[in-house]
Amino acid sequence: MIKKKYIYWQDDDMWLGYLEEYPDYWTQGETEEELKKNLLDIYSELTSGNIQNIRRVAELEVS
Repeated sequence: MIKKKYIYWQDDDMWLGYLEEYPDYWTQGETEEELKKNLLDIYSELTSGNIQNIRRVAELEVS
């Protein structure tokens, strides 16, 4: 099982969030569980290879 970090918050009656690796692709849900489902859908789309020019966050080690 792969685990991905996500950032989320509640704004009034909606839950908003995005995957840490893909901060440009936000989603929302009426519940926290719906938000998680939508994040899984976005992850599936972003990793399918069907979308071009996806912006990501990565880490670079410098010494």
